[in-house]
Amino acid sequence: MHKTIDTPNARRLMQAGGLRGASLVGQPGGWCVLLKIGMQETPLGTQRTDKPRTWSSLDTCIQYLRDELGIVRIDSIDASNYSAAAAHRPRRPDAAAQMRRAHEAAGHDAWFRAQVQASIDDPRPSVGDEQVRASFADRKAALRQSAK
Repeated sequence: MHKTIDTPNARRLMQAGGLRGASLVGQPGGWCVLLKIGMQETPLGTQRTDKPRTWSSLDTCIQYLRDELGIVRIDSIDASNYSAAAAHRPRRPDAAAQMRRAHEAAGHDAWFRAQVQASIDDPRPSVGDEQVRASFADRKAALRQSAK
C-alpha cells in the first residue's frame, strides 16, 4: 500500500493545482479516497497515523472532500468491495456525549469569565474581608439566639 497523504498536505496540493483527480473506493465498513497525484493514486489518510481515512457514509465523505479540500468532482466510485459492516474500526458511542460535555464546559467557562470581568469592572466599592466576617458573625449570633 502507498503511503497516505493527510488533509493539510492534500489541501496545499489542491491549491497548488497538484491534484489530478479523486476516486472513492468502497471497502468493508466504509469509503476511502484515492487522490491522483502525478501518475500515482495516494490514499487520503488520517493526520496522526499512516492509515487510510474511512467514512461510513458516502454523503459525509463527499461533503468532507468538498468542504475541506475543495474537491467538487469525483472521477470514479468503485463499490465492488463495499459492505456496510464495520470491519476494522472500533465505534465510539460516547463521542456525541463527549462533544456535548465539551460544549457545555466551554459555555460555562465563557459565562464564568464574563461574570468575573463584570465584577472587576463594577464601579461600586467592594466589601472588605473584615466587614464581611463581622456581618456573618452578627448573623451567626442572631441565628444562635433565635435557636435558644
